Amino acid sequence: MKEAASTHPNNSKTAVVIYSGGMDSFTVLNRAIADGFKVYALSFHYGQRHSKELDCAASVCAKLGVPHKVVDIRSINTLLAGSALTSDIDVPDADYAEGNMQATVVPNRNMILLSLAIGYAVSIDADEVYYGAHSGDHDIYPDCRPEFVEAMNTVSKLANYKEIPVRSPYLYNSKDEILADGLAMQLDYSNTWTCYNGREKACGKCSACRERLAAFAQHGLTDPIAYE
Repeated sequence: MKEAASTHPNNSKTAVVIYSGGMDSFTVLNRAIADGFKVYALSFHYGQRHSKELDCAASVCAKLGVPHKVVDIRSINTLLAGSALTSDIDVPDADYAEGNMQATVVPNRNMILLSLAIGYAVSIDADEVYYGAHSGDHDIYPDCRPEFVEAMNTVSKLANYKEIPVRSPYLYNSKDEILADGLAMQLDYSNTWTCYNGREKACGKCSACRERLAAFAQHGLTDPIAYE
């Protein structure tokens, strides 16, 4: 399998892609490329314990020749406490469902990240911002719901002289449907990271791992990353 080429023969459009280094954002990155955009990848270090995803993001962008910025916003954790992703709270070993996953909510995270991405897009005269909300997140994360994306899109178009649409190409798709599109693009998921625990290998037990493994199983495939 291979990643989509970083350029397009007629790519006069540019897009900023919020790229965590995870499975979903990896597919979004390549979807934007396949859609004909010249891509600028933007990653954020917000104190996530699974910061290994940032190493994956850097490696993929280097391989693709995609310009990549990593912005350190860890200082915001003095304001945004209480998430298992950033604080000393156990990551739930449970299925990906609302009651199990509320501990992983980082307050207002996507509004903050989108605001920074939109500002970056304006500064480089990009045309759109892509990010990876999907249907599996709707019940768990308020800032991944269609109402939020639509409202953020409206605000983005009003907040600057240049309208910057916010595009979430998999907003109504499940994890296995996202994977299906990636497989159709012949993507290699071996250099992506999903596990919420920041260990050398994926735990296979947290809700993020369970959802990822289920997506590969749905397609009769083995996940190419290493598990404990």
